Amino acid sequence: MQRSKNDVWVGLFVLVGAAAILFLALQSANLLSLNFQKSYRLIAKFDNVGGLKPKAAVRSAGVVVGRVEAISFDDKSFQARVTLAMESRYAFPKDSSLKILTSGLLGEQYLGLEPGAQEQSLVAGDSISNTQSAVVLENLISQFLYSKAAEPGAAQAIKDK
Repeated sequence: MQRSKNDVWVGLFVLVGAAAILFLALQSANLLSLNFQKSYRLIAKFDNVGGLKPKAAVRSAGVVVGRVEAISFDDKSFQARVTLAMESRYAFPKDSSLKILTSGLLGEQYLGLEPGAQEQSLVAGDSISNTQSAVVLENLISQFLYSKAAEPGAAQAIKDK
């Protein structure tokens, strides 16, 4: 009798530990966000979202003020359509701008929201038109190489080698 009672307690302890590890893993992978704040939806369009993913943070001054809810393709404008869930306690001017930024050198991408100067605030369903797409490393490298190739004397230096 005593042995089976201990087995139940050990089993319960193992289940609680496994649930805690699962919770921490989901939280650290940004797959679980427990947010009981009311939110409002905003839309933004980007030419290139890079590696931005749903549930990515929307930050202003380093503080998380919302999350990316969904990313889809708009076949009329041929742009990526990003739906944001912004916390209701934060109000931003209508002329605010969004940038896709990277945390760290090879880190995850998030949206940086820079407030504008208008007195009117964004409300549910509004669209943020002032956006800056993600920086794609391959495009930067190719621009650098093409600019070096276009410099005077670049063709002669290649021939001399």
